[in-house]
Amino acid sequence: MKILIIEDDELMGAGLQSALNNADFDAEWVTDGQVALDLLSHACYRAAVLDITLPGLDGMALLKQLRASGSTLPVLMLTARDTTRDKVQCFEAGADDFLVKTTDIEELIARLHALIRRAGFVGRLQVGPLMLDADRHLVTLDDEALSLSNREFKLLRVLMESAGQVIARGKLAQLVFGSSHSNDSNVLEVHIHHLRQKIGEDSIKTVRGVGYILTKP
Repeated sequence: MKILIIEDDELMGAGLQSALNNADFDAEWVTDGQVALDLLSHACYRAAVLDITLPGLDGMALLKQLRASGSTLPVLMLTARDTTRDKVQCFEAGADDFLVKTTDIEELIARLHALIRRAGFVGRLQVGPLMLDADRHLVTLDDEALSLSNREFKLLRVLMESAGQVIARGKLAQLVFGSSHSNDSNVLEVHIHHLRQKIGEDSIKTVRGVGYILTKP
């Protein structure tokens, strides 16, 4: 299960990454808020552990931008601050849980598992001969592995989660590229084109004036 840790304290970050990896998570650790936001906009994670105090883009601002982009990723705020007001501000910004840094690592792991369960994350999706395994970052077609970029993988995952249903172009672009995407850009169409070449030209239908649909066999 891929987890992103956003923590600028070297000792804390390294310790969290090691502990989560030992608990069978696939933990990635970054120290910069903007780098984290960019990763979250195109890579697939099951949850994030986010510190409030970060250089540049702080944790609260990062979380607000993440939620504004439409992301429902479970986020656990981990901070030295422990007042009621701090907790309220985190929840108002969109946090799913809040822990102080003195918390035992076993509790943090248990909280992460609970958040992921509540989110109802589906790690494996299948539409006909097309299979996507989010935990292994693997896509196969007729049992043959496909080579997809991170953005193509995320695009396919969103389409597969709503297979048989039309997804509006603007919503699809926001889910895949985040709030920075321009409606005037053709980057979504480029990725759709590349994805069709890999999974079949007729697999993704264009509904003119509306959006796209991944067809069911």
